[in-house]
Amino acid sequence: MLAAVSISSPGELVARGAIEAFIALKQAGLPASLNMLWALEGALSDRDWREVARDDKLRLLTELEARGVKV
Repeated sequence: MLAAVSISSPGELVARGAIEAFIALKQAGLPASLNMLWALEGALSDRDWREVARDDKLRLLTELEARGVKV
């Protein structure tokens, strides 16, 4: 799915970050649930997506809201 938004390597995901990758997926009309956001952040921080959802949920949602992204 990430390849559809020109992210085809771990380095490209690192360069774009979880928020930017998530926004790109949504803008491309691809199914991008909050679980996808947690998974992207987990991939970047080497954590399980459930841990990300528990520990970083507010920060990530606040950043999306600040960028005007509806979830």
